[in-house]
Amino acid sequence: MNDIKIAEMRITPIAIADPPIRSSYGLHQPYALRTIVEFISTDGIIGLSETYGGEEPMKALEAVRDQIIGSSPYRLTGTLSSLLHGREYGGDASQTYLVPGENPLDATARTFAAIEVGCLDLIGKTVGVPVCDLIGGKVRDKVPFSAYPFYKHAGGGGEGADARDDKYGECLSPETLVGQVVKMREEYGFNSIKFKAGVLHPDEEIETIKQLYKELGPDIPLRIDPNSAWTVDTSVRVGIELAEELGRGGYLEDPTASIDGMAEVRRRLLAEGIETPLASNVAITCFGDIPESVAKDAVQIILCDHHYWGGMRQVQTLANLCKTFNMGMSMHSNNHLGISLMGMAHVAAATPHLTYACDTHYPWQSAEDEVVLGGRVPIVNGCVEVTDKPGLGVELDYDQLARGKERYEKCPYRKRDDVAEMRKHVDPNWERKLPRW
Repeated sequence: MNDIKIAEMRITPIAIADPPIRSSYGLHQPYALRTIVEFISTDGIIGLSETYGGEEPMKALEAVRDQIIGSSPYRLTGTLSSLLHGREYGGDASQTYLVPGENPLDATARTFAAIEVGCLDLIGKTVGVPVCDLIGGKVRDKVPFSAYPFYKHAGGGGEGADARDDKYGECLSPETLVGQVVKMREEYGFNSIKFKAGVLHPDEEIETIKQLYKELGPDIPLRIDPNSAWTVDTSVRVGIELAEELGRGGYLEDPTASIDGMAEVRRRLLAEGIETPLASNVAITCFGDIPESVAKDAVQIILCDHHYWGGMRQVQTLANLCKTFNMGMSMHSNNHLGISLMGMAHVAAATPHLTYACDTHYPWQSAEDEVVLGGRVPIVNGCVEVTDKPGLGVELDYDQLARGKERYEKCPYRKRDDVAEMRKHVDPNWERKLPRW
């Protein structure tokens, strides 16, 4: 089996409907872009990967095509390991000012991750074992995920004849946001809530968390993530006012920009006797960020992402570091379909030090767009089950893949631009201002 080679690589761009949800970055476009990659072996077995969409990720994969074709999937990630160089040294690789998937400083790591996942899926399907067993073995059969509510405008995503039903309706108040969460929990059974803030005035967002806490009770952990929209002073005020609501297994994520800003928020909250942990997926995005953060006690929980951290093994290395430094770890999410969701689930299943439920945008996507054969990946009681099916445990539905490609070819979007969408629909002069409050 070790002499298998990759005979072909297919790269397919797709577009998937995305509702008009809000964050400090702006407003989501009617379509999110993804790239589906197939690695076909000389035996005809196909390994799958799903990564960021648009022209640049495809160009990056095409640039290494000659190194991929004819290579062994067992050895390819070693051959291409130079794509990870620089991620260990830090520098300004922050995601603070760039939407995920658009940071040039982690572009090669994203390319490496897409290749690694596809190779692992191919190997797993070739030898008949799940990906999680290739990277150390399962420590959990079911991976917990968190609900991911957003403020949103009316609309279900898509455009024209492809416009989708608006399952949750407009949610621009504490009351409607609570209603959104209740619906998500009824459908998916989520047992923790990650609330995207940084959109309305902080007082409105504080009230939203308080109403969620009142509705759900103290046994459902709450998290709030304004994506660096607040000053240090505002972050501290929010931390104080939500000490009870966030302190019961939740956290305050990226309230302000930079490791120094996070460290100051942490110091001032501790001085008030508030130990609510701070989490980050934008202040810390590579191994080089960790020494400074640990020294300054800036971040107590890292939200990794195998897509931009450089793959599954990088996530496991990060988890070991987090355990060493007594830090928590969870997983960040972007718009995604079932291949990506199963990638997250497999690495989470094989990573002992996963201390918080993972994020997922999956409820925001719809069955019309899913490219996994058999339809949507089930989320039951807030968890994705990792079975013993080979590889990632999913295959492609080629009819659905063709529909996704057709959507991509018809829609005008070629990269994510939340600012342009805000200017188009909300305020023609809108700018992403950090801090805003």
